[in-house]
Amino acid sequence: MLDWNDLRYFLAVAETGSTLAAGKKLKVSQTTAARRIAALEEALGLTLFERRQAGYALTPAGEALVERARAVEASAAHFTDAAAAAARDISGTVRLTTSDIYAVTLMAPLLRDLHDAHPAIRIELVTSDYPLDLAAGEAEVALRASVMPQGGGLVVRRIGPDPWTLYCSRDYAARHVRPKTAEDLRSHPIIGGGGEKIWPVYRAWLERHGLEGAVVMEHGSATGLLAAVRAGAGMAVLPSFVADREPELVQVLPPMKHDDLALWLITHERLRRTPRVRAVLDFLGDRLAQLAKAAPVDGSQSPWLEPDGRPRMSLVAPQS
Repeated sequence: MLDWNDLRYFLAVAETGSTLAAGKKLKVSQTTAARRIAALEEALGLTLFERRQAGYALTPAGEALVERARAVEASAAHFTDAAAAAARDISGTVRLTTSDIYAVTLMAPLLRDLHDAHPAIRIELVTSDYPLDLAAGEAEVALRASVMPQGGGLVVRRIGPDPWTLYCSRDYAARHVRPKTAEDLRSHPIIGGGGEKIWPVYRAWLERHGLEGAVVMEHGSATGLLAAVRAGAGMAVLPSFVADREPELVQVLPPMKHDDLALWLITHERLRRTPRVRAVLDFLGDRLAQLAKAAPVDGSQSPWLEPDGRPRMSLVAPQS
């Protein structure tokens, strides 16, 4: 069977006239050069060189093939150049998916800066609370909050912890007496909803603590929860990675212990080395990691926090 790499030896011997000189040119031994020529002749069923005392001379069959071998060599060089250019080409569309609350908070400034850094990359942002199938090509990069992303072939990078807990606005906290017990908390308006994936879990938490009766409105998305809390309409559960970095929000309750939710940057194994995808992953990963390492907004002046930042109350589950 023909080994295309043997054409390099064929051309080197044809040009230098000996296996010794060809071996030096290709940085191999004379024995290796001679063996590869013999293998090529056997594969082709042709004698390409006459072995003479003075060296190797092309036979008529070899003369007839040498230009075609040069054409193959040139094509291989063009192929290599094209592949190298493709590897350097950081351009094209990258389909990025995340939940709406991360899209309008964390991602908005990051995508602006990503465009400045890589103007030839076009981001197609898909907001969805349900994970798109990266293996099926529904998206190329995902930013998700979960315990641990599951799926064959996924390549994941953990950004940082992202438990959800109860928040209100700083203005709301300044205008209301802080709750000390679960009973006190029931007198505060709760913003419910968050979408069909978030709301069932959120509602079950409210029910466990007897707070379902305090819900005064429901929003159909997590961004709706965030907007209502920012406006001072009441309290709602929000992801801490987002809310702790909002200067106008106050954490009402500390996150539950052993909450393993985290923020993950994800792609698929077959995409991780695609230049445009790699550029997006590296940029977002580094910037999000910087956010994770940075201290959250200083809440020491919050009306509901002690000077050292510890919350003054924790939710006590109602007695049955």
